[in-house]
Amino acid sequence: MGLSDQPFDVTCPDCGGVLTIDPVSRGIIAHTSAPRKKTFEDFGQAAKALKESDARRESLFAQSIAAEKNKDDLMAKKFAEAVKKAKESPLSGKPLRDFDLD
Repeated sequence: MGLSDQPFDVTCPDCGGVLTIDPVSRGIIAHTSAPRKKTFEDFGQAAKALKESDARRESLFAQSIAAEKNKDDLMAKKFAEAVKKAKESPLSGKPLRDFDLD
């Protein structure tokens, strides 16, 4: 059973593109791209999605503003807690250095 000299088509299972292959030279002769899928069926859906993304963006911006306003209070509380913890357990003696352990 011999190979045919006629080119054959191979369809990509992932994207749906079609390759035309020459069996003699084992090269691609032609390529047909898969048709592009529409993101939205009509302009109404596109406008609705755009408005939803705008609302989401505004919500995230408002959250970041609120977090920035509370940042000073949070940092002050963290600092006060660290000072309190340092006063409760003061260091005794000199700290150990790496070459002291040898």
